[in-house]
Amino acid sequence: MSISVERQGNEAIIKLGLQVDEVNKGFNKAIAKINKQVSIPGFRKGKAPRNILENHVGKEAVKQEAFEILANECYTKALTDEKLIPVSDPKITEYKFEENEDMELTLTVTLKPEPELGEYKGLSVEKKVVEITDKEVDEAIDDLRKRAAKMVVVKDAIIEKGDFAIIDFAGTVDGKPFSGGEGKGYPLEVGSGSFIPGFEEQLVGLKAGDSTDVDVTFPESYFVKELANKEAIFKVHVQDVKRKELPELNDEFVSANSDSKTVEELKSTLKERLQKSGEQQSQVEYERALVMKAVENAVFEVPDIMVEDRVSRMVDELQMSLESRKMNMDMYMKYTGQDMTKIRENQKPTAVENVKTDLVLDAIAKAENLQISEEEVNAEMAAIASQHGASVEDVKKIIAGNRNMGLLLANVLRKKAAHIIIDSAK
Repeated sequence: MSISVERQGNEAIIKLGLQVDEVNKGFNKAIAKINKQVSIPGFRKGKAPRNILENHVGKEAVKQEAFEILANECYTKALTDEKLIPVSDPKITEYKFEENEDMELTLTVTLKPEPELGEYKGLSVEKKVVEITDKEVDEAIDDLRKRAAKMVVVKDAIIEKGDFAIIDFAGTVDGKPFSGGEGKGYPLEVGSGSFIPGFEEQLVGLKAGDSTDVDVTFPESYFVKELANKEAIFKVHVQDVKRKELPELNDEFVSANSDSKTVEELKSTLKERLQKSGEQQSQVEYERALVMKAVENAVFEVPDIMVEDRVSRMVDELQMSLESRKMNMDMYMKYTGQDMTKIRENQKPTAVENVKTDLVLDAIAKAENLQISEEEVNAEMAAIASQHGASVEDVKKIIAGNRNMGLLLANVLRKKAAHIIIDSAK
């Protein structure tokens, strides 16, 4: 067997040659394989003579099976011998294949890029210094009070941003009602942006008992295509105006709504939690910035197929996340006003960044000759189990069932490579 590889960027042209005796062995394998799969009257499975078999399935079927067997064997050997890592299925560009003749086969395939690493040790990026202010603590306390707030009707109140307007509404487009355009006693938080753009602003200044016509235009990207870009008129009547009544901040409130007993204890606890959370977030951002700097210092091009594959994986993950919340992709697309093309387009920048990062970390792992121990693999599985509230044995079964062990090992190796960057930073 002869193998030659010509690289053109991330593409490779693989030329394979096979001598006639190996070609004929491939035909024999094909005949044996088909013989075991078909039933021919008068013969036990696998025992029909070749001429009978060819009359039954056709000579072309035998030839096609022989070609697939030999092409796969040759391609697999070429990848192993030449240490090639494909990221796409091979495409046949030329071939010569007949029984009793030498085989010639030319394939093209996209290979995993090999980044030319730049500086990845001793890098320096700015790390955010976290200092929690009293204002931030007060805002956190206000959030706690808002969660415990009561909605109360405010007599003669003029609607302001942040108020809840209890409204009846009926919308028409071209003078005709439309599905979903009518509601009674709907509690609309003015300024929340939950209604059509321009709707809520036209309620500001009204009070209970007032009625008005609200003129709006549905957005071009509105999820109901029949209404997109259409002008609408809503007849609105304000039943009541409600506002949040915040509870008084005192020790009694604190004791009933937190782990603290007093206002001062709550402030101290919140400041400590906010400081810890801020420092953790700062560390995450710092480490990410270091890794991204190493990525920026590397020279390589990312094949489109790798980006599209990553986008597909991200869409699958979104689908699983939606299903865990009792939703599906159709509901999500209707709610967000996006189609699948738009969803994939939105995922693409993150996919590009993730693929680039993985490639550079893989290259660093190779350059540093990093290895993975069994203890590190077990620790990763334990972390996954803890994150999802599962047992380690369950995680092992899922990984084995989905054949994701290679992905798990790659992730562990990439984490070790990332720590080479992080631990050596200035």
